[in-house]
Amino acid sequence: MAQKIYISATDQNAGKTTTSIALLHLARNAGLRIAFIKPVGPKPVDYSGGQIDKDALTVAQVFGLEAQLELMCPVVVTPGMTQRAIRGELPVAALEDAILTAVAQLEAQCDLLVIEGAGHSGVGAVLGLSNARVAALLDAPVLMITGGGIGSVIDAVALNLALYRECGARVRMLVANKLHINHRETSLEYLRLAFAAADFTVVGGFDYLPTLANPTLKRVAKLLDAKVHGDPDALTRIIHHVDLGAGSTQRMVDQIKENTLLLVTNSRNELIVTLANLYQHRPEYRNRLVGLIITGISGIAPITQLILAESGLPYLRVSKKMSELFLALHEFVSKLSGEDAEKISLIRTMAPKRFQLQTILKQMTQA
Repeated sequence: MAQKIYISATDQNAGKTTTSIALLHLARNAGLRIAFIKPVGPKPVDYSGGQIDKDALTVAQVFGLEAQLELMCPVVVTPGMTQRAIRGELPVAALEDAILTAVAQLEAQCDLLVIEGAGHSGVGAVLGLSNARVAALLDAPVLMITGGGIGSVIDAVALNLALYRECGARVRMLVANKLHINHRETSLEYLRLAFAAADFTVVGGFDYLPTLANPTLKRVAKLLDAKVHGDPDALTRIIHHVDLGAGSTQRMVDQIKENTLLLVTNSRNELIVTLANLYQHRPEYRNRLVGLIITGISGIAPITQLILAESGLPYLRVSKKMSELFLALHEFVSKLSGEDAEKISLIRTMAPKRFQLQTILKQMTQA
């Protein structure tokens, strides 16, 4: 029978899919047959005439598991589904049966089944399928992912553990993820002290890395529903900084950091022309500038548009106000996709440095 690991977290965007990919990569390299399931998928995307959870699709694309996709998300949460559940129109037993059936079929095909939850322990409760309930239903030991702090992490773990214990699920490992490299060992030391009496171990996950945490230009374009003009090779570049082009032209040119997405209004002709020329003729500015987002309802001045087009500097045109746009971008958390080649490559490279697969598997099976 396949070994199962339930990947949970204390909150959203903690790194569940990243950790799932890391473990699946290590398992495949160790010669194990792998499979993945997201029992409850709250992020549906259209695929091959149907809908599948985005994270399930990402894992399938990364590992070539498309043949298993129909089993990889038995409960896709679509619009209106939660209201139907509250009205009693979605029997919990039917949803549970769908999950159990899919898991049984995947277990028959693999040596290691990674089961990824959705958000914190209570997510899915509206359907009667909280993460804690699903982990208990599947009798799958839980690997819980949290952030890289100390006090806030302890509070979040205590809150989430309560529901897992109430449901009878076994949390066997805590992974502190997105650790600041300068505080990694100190954070882990205090977390291990805080949970010394717990029946799970504390290990370190990935350090905080902008390459993993930040979005590509293509992802930003999708968020804003805008077309990227200019150099098509820039679509996969990762944005490390978002800045406002609100200062003088000279000041903005001097302060642009590497891999910056700059927001400018369509009236800043001098700044746009200067940046376009620097991008076209100075290699260092190609490294600094990922692109521009040009705001405003009216068009760009014709000569400015011509210079911008000739430079190849990537840009998006949006009509949102600068303040709304800046806030939206800073609140946007990039989710991993199968197209993020640089991120996937980094995860595979870092996985053996951060996770010991056999240690994890042994810990998951302890009574």
